Amino acid sequence: MKRLLFVGALMTAFAAPVIAQTAPTVSPAPAPPAPIVAPAPPAPQFAAIPAPDYNTDAGWLCLPGRQDACAVDQNVTVITGDGKRKIVKFKADPAPKYDCFYVYPTVSLDPTPNSDLNIGPEEKQVAASQAARFAAKCRVYAPLYRQVTLTALRDIMAGKASAADRKLAYLDVEAAWRAYRDKYQAGRGVVVIGHSQGAGILKQLLADVIENDAGQRRLLIAAYLLGTNVAVPAGGDVGGDFKRTKLCKTMDQYGCVVSYVTFRADSPPPENSRFGKVPQPGMVAACVNPAALGGGKAVTDAILGARGAGLASAPMGPWTSDNAPVTTPFVSVPGLISAECVSNGGFNYLAVTVNANPQDPRTDTIVGDVVVNGATLKDWGLHLIDMPVEMGNLVSLSEYQAASWRGTPMDLPKKK
Repeated sequence: MKRLLFVGALMTAFAAPVIAQTAPTVSPAPAPPAPIVAPAPPAPQFAAIPAPDYNTDAGWLCLPGRQDACAVDQNVTVITGDGKRKIVKFKADPAPKYDCFYVYPTVSLDPTPNSDLNIGPEEKQVAASQAARFAAKCRVYAPLYRQVTLTALRDIMAGKASAADRKLAYLDVEAAWRAYRDKYQAGRGVVVIGHSQGAGILKQLLADVIENDAGQRRLLIAAYLLGTNVAVPAGGDVGGDFKRTKLCKTMDQYGCVVSYVTFRADSPPPENSRFGKVPQPGMVAACVNPAALGGGKAVTDAILGARGAGLASAPMGPWTSDNAPVTTPFVSVPGLISAECVSNGGFNYLAVTVNANPQDPRTDTIVGDVVVNGATLKDWGLHLIDMPVEMGNLVSLSEYQAASWRGTPMDLPKKK
């Protein structure tokens, strides 16, 4: 039973978008009859957790120039269609020209409704898989914050009352943003990057803070808000959640937003999915494909975990038919994965296709579905690998957008 709960926790760690969505597969318990006299609210369980001090190194999961969660092995084994392999060693840029501000998803295993500020293996692991690769192009800043924990989410999914404070998590990130801006930014352009709970928090920060300050808007290179729903008018690219910030349409555009949620092309969102649909009338969920900003289907530069997508997913099998082991943390399989933004059944999402080839010695399958007790939760799609299926594209896109922001645009890649 403990094993089952732990697997469920890890599923939620990667899959639960706390700000923008709620868990779609569990119905809340019926509300009890209203009491005649409302009881006093319980004291918050997180009250004893001190606020982070972002003017000190201890407030940050990742800071430039430090050996931390974003300064870890990012080497990749590249496996081509003929089965040949080579290891590409990762190198961080010693003098990056722009910054990245990253907010991690729901990963905390703390027993309290909101997390403490101690760095655990779960925070380290997600930073390694989602943020560290951006150090090839930018200075990476990742604040610790008192996020809503897996403990709280399990209670919510079971219909229990929870003392989790979502506003507390947001206010921490807002304070970190202000500290970054005042102490570190010094007029540099910045890409804000978040997934799931982190993306939802950054969506609010962009709408409430950055959009309302001309100086901050000028320094925004782009916002990558992945694994959460961003509302835009049907057929439009601004005017829903954001009043000024448009969706990105070209690689040399800056001050814009990339957002998508991911499903397999042959397994679209079922009706009960909260990913890819927004409640606002006349609005749809944004879908911007980093591999094809102008639309259409394109091969992605996926960089996947060599061992799979975590305990919430089915285990990854051999990458090649000879069962040869992979010795790096990450794998690239050029040409194997394609993606396209599609509208289907009222949902907008990034449809991912595995270009299986029986003559190709590489695997014909990738993992990334949420699997609990052997059952695939199709309403979660490929949320576990929202970022990995486009990781190389995201890092490259940030470089092009930053160059354009600086007024030194790079030559755009030629279409294949």
